[in-house]
Amino acid sequence: MDIHHTPEQQMLSDGVDRFVREHARFEDWRKLTAAGRPYDEGNWRRMADMGWLALAIPEAHGGFGASAAEIMIVAEGMGRGLLREPFVSTCVLAVRLLARGGTAQQCELFEGIADGSVRIATALAEASGRFHLNHVHTRAAAEGTGYRLSGHKSWVPDASTAQWLIVPARTQGAVDERAGISLFLVPADAAGLQRTDFRAPDHQQISQLQLEGVQLPASALLGPLHGGLALLEEAVDHAIAARLAEACGAMDAVSDMTLDYLKVRKQFGVTIGSFQALQHRMVDMRIACEESRGMLQLARASLDAEPAQRQRAMAAAKARVGQCGLYVGHQAVQLHGGVGTSDELAVSHYLKRLAMIDVAYGNADFQRDRFIALSDAAPGPEAMPAPATQPASAHQEQFA
Repeated sequence: MDIHHTPEQQMLSDGVDRFVREHARFEDWRKLTAAGRPYDEGNWRRMADMGWLALAIPEAHGGFGASAAEIMIVAEGMGRGLLREPFVSTCVLAVRLLARGGTAQQCELFEGIADGSVRIATALAEASGRFHLNHVHTRAAAEGTGYRLSGHKSWVPDASTAQWLIVPARTQGAVDERAGISLFLVPADAAGLQRTDFRAPDHQQISQLQLEGVQLPASALLGPLHGGLALLEEAVDHAIAARLAEACGAMDAVSDMTLDYLKVRKQFGVTIGSFQALQHRMVDMRIACEESRGMLQLARASLDAEPAQRQRAMAAAKARVGQCGLYVGHQAVQLHGGVGTSDELAVSHYLKRLAMIDVAYGNADFQRDRFIALSDAAPGPEAMPAPATQPASAHQEQFA
């Protein structure tokens, strides 16, 4: 699928491509991982210097007020380079919540995000809640002129390096009710907040949070009291769109690696890329990449639609891109043979990253169920795309 950029978007895309070539070498990624570092601080500073961290910040607060298209260009490049910088957590999800929710510290936080000194993680998941944003056990009780938070968050990406946390907590109602959820801005070093860090399969840093009577002032409330869920759903949909772009970048990269390998690996005296069966598998990978990019464009076009339409489109895109990403990743590993499973080769790490992107904000199974539920509630939605069928023989010319 050909994506037509404006001149400004093309300049951004060229800059991202150059950044990935120069600063996202797999050898550097392995050294960073071996050292146990969550991300490359040097790359984060470079991204700040180039203005990428301020893309989603509103112009009124010193940012660029960029559209989803510009955000996706950066996210796609991060997927191609297997970068672990907390761009989506801080510069998409948190910025969206801060911009829509408003806070007395808004200007200061935006300034820190733009220059790279402030990182913010959002604590969404709770035990037994699967991926439902309205499943919130954590409680926030009014106390004096502020609030007292108590609860547990089970899966918080990028919290280990964040100075602030956005924590959904229930201020009224039962655990699964949609109403009664409020958002709070919590300092990462707040008294009563305990954090346990661990490493995800793709080497991303994940944390569990235990909040035991965390005292917050009234100014910590982000958005309307009892009405934070709609704000959260809208911001998460923007984060999903960015993750889909990241997945498309990763799929393109691992597909290119696999094609290059098939052109040089020899068996029985000939390159294995000359075998028609492997050509068909490679073409299926390319089709999955193109299908994912089409779903990405559907997601981008639906971000400004009314909530029901936006949520259906995001569920459809997340489900299909998750399926395609896992397919491409598994095929890449298999076509590389036994070496494809080794840590020394990049393809195995791309597969792990694609698997974790599928899990982020709800995996393909969850999103299909979500799409069905939304379709039942609002008749006449867009249909889910059909799976890719037999590969087109015209694509086999890429092996020439």
